[in-house]
Amino acid sequence: MDFSAFILQQMVNALFLGSIYALIALGYTMVYGIIELINFAHGELFTAGAFIGVIVLSGLQQIGWVETHFVLTLFIVFGLAMAYVAVLGVALEHVAYRPLRNASRLSALLSALGMSIFLSNGMMLSQGVSDRAYPQVFGLESIDFFGAMISHSQVFIILLAFVLMVGLQFFVHRTRLGKAMRATAQNRTIARMLGINIDQTIRITFMIGPALGAAAGVMVGLYYGAVRFDMGFIFMIKAFAAAILGGIGSIPGAVLGGLIIGGIEVAWAAFLPSAWKDVTTFTVLILVLYLKPSGLLGESEADLRV
Repeated sequence: MDFSAFILQQMVNALFLGSIYALIALGYTMVYGIIELINFAHGELFTAGAFIGVIVLSGLQQIGWVETHFVLTLFIVFGLAMAYVAVLGVALEHVAYRPLRNASRLSALLSALGMSIFLSNGMMLSQGVSDRAYPQVFGLESIDFFGAMISHSQVFIILLAFVLMVGLQFFVHRTRLGKAMRATAQNRTIARMLGINIDQTIRITFMIGPALGAAAGVMVGLYYGAVRFDMGFIFMIKAFAAAILGGIGSIPGAVLGGLIIGGIEVAWAAFLPSAWKDVTTFTVLILVLYLKPSGLLGESEADLRV
């Protein structure tokens, strides 16, 4: 592989990895934009989506649907995983966050950490501590793109992530519920005076954010071929860094931050010792917090921006 093909290969890898980080980061930024809370249980919701995906996909593979109804199989897998985690996100908000909505931020933070531990241990007990293999539905074939080899799973994941992110942008910017979310993020009191159902708006936020994380979890399982109960932690840290980098509360910022974090990580692994690639995420996070705490596209106050 010549140098130009090598660079193109790394760009494709960065786009793939950045898309996953961006989807997870969107869940962080949406919740923070609405209620100014860092949902530390988001990594476990991402993992739950990955496990629902492998359970459903394994069941459909046993009855032969993967071979005979491939597109429908993927639709069912992603649909059920996102629906399940959306319901789980609403339940999480109702149990752990709503009672503390007017309490101190420290109380809400401790509640989020507690739910993270609770969900992580629940998955450990129900799914075991070992890696769980994902069925290989895309095969090992790759597309030769000007010397860069792009797997079918990478093409699918990049396209689906793009569709989900564009769909979220359209929803927040063009729909009535999306405008209600933006109004709630800007000023909850005035939004309530204008007749916006704040509780409903927050519920919708806790449905959409975790659902996007669940989609990312299924993507990770399909590409890497296995999932485990504690995999959400490292993805959570990197997605959180992406949200901070782009500007917490900014939807375009979360996407931009995810792509940048993915690009930096891939570049480090390509040109420097890959064993240290995770250090780059923490380094970027520290630098952003020190030099520009509001992020690249962020502002000083919480506001769900498009």
